[in-house]
Amino acid sequence: MQIRDLPYADPGDPDVRSGPRFLLWLGRAQLGGQVTCLLWGLLLQLGIAGLPLGVGVAVQAVVDRDGGRLGLGIGLLVAFGLAIAAGDMMVHRVAVTNWITAAARVQQLLSRKTAELGSVLTRRVAAGEVVAVSTGDVEKIGWFVEAASRFASAAVSLVLVCVGLVLYQPDLGLVVALAVPVLALAALPLLPRATRRADTQREKAGRATELASDTVAGLRVLRGIGGEELFLGRYRAASQEVRRAAVHSARMWALIAAIQVLLPGVLLVGVIVYGARLALDGRVSVGELVTVYGAVALTHHPLRTFEEIAMAYSFSRPSARRAARVLALSRTTGPSAGTVREVPSGDLYDPVTGVRAPAGALTAVVCGDPDAAGRLADRLGGHPAEPGEEHSSVLVGDVALDELALDAARAAVLVQDKEPVLLSGSLAELLDVPSSGHVAAAEALEAAQCGDVLDALAQASVDTDGDPMRTQIAERGRSLSGGQRQRLALARSLVTDPGVLVLDEPTSAVDSHTEARVAAGIKRLRAGRTTVVLASSPLLLDLADRVVLVDDGRAVAVGTHRELLAGEPRYRAVVTRETEDEGARGTAAPPLGLDAEWRALDEREDELEGETA
Repeated sequence: MQIRDLPYADPGDPDVRSGPRFLLWLGRAQLGGQVTCLLWGLLLQLGIAGLPLGVGVAVQAVVDRDGGRLGLGIGLLVAFGLAIAAGDMMVHRVAVTNWITAAARVQQLLSRKTAELGSVLTRRVAAGEVVAVSTGDVEKIGWFVEAASRFASAAVSLVLVCVGLVLYQPDLGLVVALAVPVLALAALPLLPRATRRADTQREKAGRATELASDTVAGLRVLRGIGGEELFLGRYRAASQEVRRAAVHSARMWALIAAIQVLLPGVLLVGVIVYGARLALDGRVSVGELVTVYGAVALTHHPLRTFEEIAMAYSFSRPSARRAARVLALSRTTGPSAGTVREVPSGDLYDPVTGVRAPAGALTAVVCGDPDAAGRLADRLGGHPAEPGEEHSSVLVGDVALDELALDAARAAVLVQDKEPVLLSGSLAELLDVPSSGHVAAAEALEAAQCGDVLDALAQASVDTDGDPMRTQIAERGRSLSGGQRQRLALARSLVTDPGVLVLDEPTSAVDSHTEARVAAGIKRLRAGRTTVVLASSPLLLDLADRVVLVDDGRAVAVGTHRELLAGEPRYRAVVTRETEDEGARGTAAPPLGLDAEWRALDEREDELEGETA
C-alpha cells in the first residue's frame, strides 16, 4: 500500500479484544510493508556491519604490502557504502510509508466507528479520550508498527554479525557473541517501571485534554457565570501534573538510554584489551583485530533499535488499548450488526417503552425526564443501549432496525439530538448531505425559519458578494446564537428527508413566536412523512396528530394535546408545570392551546409597545 493509494477501500475488521492483539492485527494488516522494510533494513544493517571487514582487509593488506588485497578491501568498502546508501534511503522511505498507512488505517477505523455510533459515542467514551485516540494515539500506534520491522532487521543483523565473527575470529568472536545478548536485554528489568510511568503520564495527559476540551466547549457559559478563572486554575493544576509525570517518565528512559551507551562502551574496551593481548601473542592479526573492533563499535547502531522498540511499545500499548476500547463499541447490543439493505416503511414502534409513531403522521412524545427523552431518541435511531439498560430493537414496519445495514438504517430513521453539531464550512456545504432529493435547501431553510440567519451570514460575508450560502460558518457554529445553530441543524435534517425523522427538543433555544412558525413549517414540509418530536412545548404539541406520554419508561397515555390536557393529570403536570397541590385545589392556570398561546403573546407585545410609548 502506497501513500498515494490512501484511503483504504476497506480498512478491515480489527481484533479489539485487547491493545496487544490490536497491534498484532495491525502489523499483520501491514505485512507487505513490514517485509519490505525488513529486507531493506537487513541490507542497511549488514552494509554497516560489513564496513569493518573491508577496513580490516585493507589494513592487513598495507601491513603485508599486498596491492591485490588492498584493492579488494577498497572494493568491499565501496560495495558496502553503496549498500548503506541504498538501504538507508529505502528504509526511511518504507518506514515512513508504514507509519502513515498504519495511522491512516486506524483513523479510518475510528471514523467508521464514529459514523456508526453517532452522538452515542461521547456518552460511552469521554470526549477527551476520543480526541486523544484520534490524534496522539494514532501517531504512537503508527510509530510502533513501523519500528517493529526495523527492530526485526536489527535483531537479525546482530545474530548474523555474531555468527560471522565467531567464524571469522573464534577467540574474539565468541566473546562478542556472548556479550551482545546481554547488552540487548540489559534494560529489560527496567521496562516494567518505565511502562508504568509512561502509562501514568498518558492518563494524566488524557485527563488534561478532556478538561481542556470541556472548557473550550463551555466557554460561553463559563464567561456568563464568571467561571473562567476556576477552570483555568484546574487546567493549570492538571498541566503541572502532566509535566511532573513526563519528567518522572523521562528520567527512567534516560537511564535506559545511558545503559544502552555505557554497556557497549564497556564491551568495546574489553575487546580492545583482550584483542591486544591476543595480537601480542600472535593469535590474531592486526587486520582481524581492526575488523572485530569495528564490528563491535558498529553494533551500537542496531542495539539502539532495541531501546526504541521498547519505548514505542510502552507508549503505543495504552494507545492501542484506548483505540480498541472505542472500536469495540457497536451500534447494536444484539448478536450481530444487520445486513439488510432495503429501506423499510411503516409505523415506528419501540417495544421497550411501547411508543408507536404511525406512518405519515406527526407524533409528539412527552417525557417528564429530559435524560429519558434523550435515551428514547437514541433508541429510536437504533443506537446502542446504555450499559444495564434493556435492549430490544425498534421496529420500522415489521423490520427490526438492528437487522438493517448502517446506511439503510440511517436512510430509514434519522435522529437529531438536542445539541446538534454544525461542522465548519460554508452553509451550502453544511446542507450538502445525503438525502432523498425531494426537499430543496431553500424549502428546508424556510420551514426552519432561518431568514434571520441568512441575513446575518450575508452581512458577515466578506468575499462572497453577500451570498449567505457561500459564507463560512465557524467551527461548531460558534459565531451564531444558540437558536440560530438549532434552526440550521433542523434545516439540515429536513433536507435529508428520511423515512422517519426524530427530533429531540428542536425548538428549545428559540422564542415562542419563532417556535410556533417552526412547528408549522415542520408539519407542512413533513406532511405524509413519519415525524417524531420529543418536546413538552404546547406550541409543538398542539400541532401534532398524536401525542404519547411516557412516564417511568413506559407509554401510559395516547391522544391529542387537548385531550390529554383535559383528562391526564400527569401530562398536564409536565406540559403546564402544574404541581400536585395546584391540581388538587384546581388553582392552576387553565391550559393553553395554540390559539390561546398566540393571543397571550400578542397581548404581551401590545403591553410592551404601550410601555415603550
